[in-house]
Amino acid sequence: MLTDSDIIAVLPAKDINRARDFYRDKLGLEPSETPEADSLLYRGGHGTGFLIYQTDNAGTAKNTQMGWTTDNLEREMEELRGRGVVFEDYDQPGLKTENGVATSESEKAAWFLDSEGNILNISQRT
Repeated sequence: MLTDSDIIAVLPAKDINRARDFYRDKLGLEPSETPEADSLLYRGGHGTGFLIYQTDNAGTAKNTQMGWTTDNLEREMEELRGRGVVFEDYDQPGLKTENGVATSESEKAAWFLDSEGNILNISQRT
């Protein structure tokens, strides 16, 4: 039943206006809809999208909450850094980054935080 349905991520925001500014100014994204006064809907490729809604629970997750795939990770990171995005560095069992990038046999990946403390990811299959 759900196999052919579009998938949408849902992210929390403590301040929906601050989140809108971050996604516009840092990521170059504009909401396609504002279903409610305290939510923003963004559309991506191939029927994908994500919703941001206002809640006090934002920024409490310690895991990756949403990610994008790309065919050129370095180019995306350079553009995002130029917009002021700061990539996280990790050095823990199973995950070590160099200059913000973790590399495995199958992919390269980088993580950053949005204005609300959500952990976001960009990855490239190798």
